[in-house]
Amino acid sequence: MLQKVNIAEKLTLFNEHWSPKITGELNGQHVKLAKLKGEFIWHKHDDEDELFYVLKGCLIMEMRDQTIEIHENEYLIIPRGVEHKPIAKEEVLIMLFEPASTLNTGDQQNEFTKNQLDKI
Repeated sequence: MLQKVNIAEKLTLFNEHWSPKITGELNGQHVKLAKLKGEFIWHKHDDEDELFYVLKGCLIMEMRDQTIEIHENEYLIIPRGVEHKPIAKEEVLIMLFEPASTLNTGDQQNEFTKNQLDKI
Protein backbone atom coordinates (compact mmCIF):
# COMPACT_ATOMS: atom_id res chain seq x y z
CA MET A 1 0.00 0.00 0.00
CA LEU A 2 1.29 3.45 -0.89
CA GLN A 3 1.73 5.93 1.95
CA LYS A 4 2.59 9.59 1.83
CA VAL A 5 5.33 10.95 4.09
CA ASN A 6 4.79 14.00 6.27
CA ILE A 7 8.26 15.54 6.62
CA ALA A 8 7.38 17.78 9.59
CA GLU A 9 5.97 14.80 11.46
CA LYS A 10 9.05 12.67 10.78
CA LEU A 11 11.32 15.45 12.05
CA THR A 12 9.58 15.33 15.45
CA LEU A 13 10.63 11.69 15.90
CA PHE A 14 14.30 12.43 16.65
CA ASN A 15 16.50 15.14 18.14
CA GLU A 16 20.11 14.05 17.62
CA HIS A 17 22.35 15.96 15.24
CA TRP A 18 24.42 14.41 12.44
CA SER A 19 22.42 11.17 12.54
CA PRO A 20 20.43 10.82 9.28
CA LYS A 21 17.20 8.82 9.33
CA ILE A 22 15.91 6.91 6.32
CA THR A 23 12.36 7.92 5.38
CA GLY A 24 12.11 6.35 1.93
CA GLU A 25 13.83 4.30 -0.75
CA LEU A 26 13.66 4.48 -4.52
CA ASN A 27 15.83 3.12 -7.33
CA GLY A 28 18.66 2.19 -4.99
CA GLN A 29 18.55 5.64 -3.37
CA HIS A 30 17.71 6.59 0.19
CA VAL A 31 15.67 9.64 1.12
CA LYS A 32 16.96 10.79 4.50
CA LEU A 33 16.14 13.49 7.01
CA ALA A 34 18.75 14.94 9.35
CA LYS A 35 19.23 17.66 11.90
CA LEU A 36 22.61 19.36 11.82
CA LYS A 37 24.31 21.70 14.26
CA GLY A 38 27.97 22.61 14.55
CA GLU A 39 30.77 21.44 12.28
CA PHE A 40 31.06 18.06 10.61
CA ILE A 41 34.32 16.62 9.27
CA TRP A 42 36.15 16.91 5.97
CA HIS A 43 35.29 13.85 3.90
CA LYS A 44 34.45 12.65 0.39
CA HIS A 45 32.49 9.88 -1.26
CA ASP A 46 34.47 8.21 -4.02
CA ASP A 47 31.49 6.43 -5.60
CA GLU A 48 28.40 8.46 -4.73
CA ASP A 49 26.93 11.89 -5.43
CA GLU A 50 24.93 13.52 -2.61
CA LEU A 51 22.06 15.98 -2.72
CA PHE A 52 21.59 18.27 0.30
CA TYR A 53 18.16 19.96 0.34
CA VAL A 54 17.72 22.54 3.12
CA LEU A 55 14.27 22.46 4.70
CA LYS A 56 15.00 24.98 7.47
CA GLY A 57 18.01 27.14 8.30
CA CYS A 58 21.23 27.81 6.43
CA LEU A 59 23.82 25.14 5.70
CA ILE A 60 27.36 26.20 4.89
CA MET A 61 29.16 23.75 2.64
CA GLU A 62 32.90 24.12 2.55
CA MET A 63 34.88 22.63 -0.28
CA ARG A 64 38.64 23.03 -0.63
CA ASP A 65 38.23 25.72 -3.34
CA GLN A 66 34.95 27.42 -2.37
CA THR A 67 32.23 27.86 0.26
CA ILE A 68 28.52 27.81 -0.60
CA GLU A 69 25.61 28.81 1.63
CA ILE A 70 22.48 26.74 1.06
CA HIS A 71 19.30 28.40 2.32
CA GLU A 72 15.77 27.11 2.84
CA ASN A 73 14.25 25.60 -0.29
CA GLU A 74 17.65 25.35 -1.99
CA TYR A 75 19.77 22.30 -2.64
CA LEU A 76 23.34 21.50 -3.56
CA ILE A 77 24.66 18.39 -5.26
CA ILE A 78 28.11 17.31 -4.16
CA PRO A 79 29.65 15.23 -6.95
CA ARG A 80 31.46 12.03 -6.06
CA GLY A 81 35.09 12.56 -5.14
CA VAL A 82 34.64 16.19 -3.98
CA GLU A 83 35.94 16.75 -0.46
CA HIS A 84 33.45 18.73 1.62
CA LYS A 85 32.61 19.79 5.18
CA PRO A 86 29.07 20.78 6.21
CA ILE A 87 28.70 23.49 8.87
CA ALA A 88 25.50 24.54 10.65
CA LYS A 89 25.97 27.57 12.90
CA GLU A 90 22.38 27.14 14.09
CA GLU A 91 20.26 23.99 13.77
CA VAL A 92 19.57 23.11 10.14
CA LEU A 93 16.98 20.60 8.93
CA ILE A 94 17.85 18.83 5.70
CA MET A 95 16.69 16.15 3.32
CA LEU A 96 19.34 14.02 1.64
CA PHE A 97 19.09 12.01 -1.56
CA GLU A 98 21.95 9.57 -1.98
CA PRO A 99 22.67 5.96 -2.97
CA ALA A 100 21.84 3.41 -0.27
CA SER A 101 25.54 2.51 -0.11
CA THR A 102 26.54 6.01 1.08
CA LEU A 103 28.29 6.15 4.44
CA ASN A 104 27.65 9.50 6.13
CA THR A 105 31.37 10.11 6.77
CA GLY A 106 32.48 8.83 3.37
CA ASP A 107 36.17 7.96 3.40
CA GLN A 108 36.55 8.74 7.13
CA GLN A 109 35.70 6.66 10.21
CA ASN A 110 35.19 8.49 13.51
CA GLU A 111 32.61 9.34 16.20
CA PHE A 112 30.26 10.79 13.53
CA THR A 113 30.17 7.54 11.51
CA LYS A 114 26.78 5.84 11.39
CA ASN A 115 27.17 2.33 9.98
CA GLN A 116 23.51 1.46 10.49
CA LEU A 117 20.82 4.11 9.96
CA ASP A 118 17.39 4.04 11.59
CA LYS A 119 14.30 3.95 9.39
CA ILE A 120 11.49 6.17 10.56
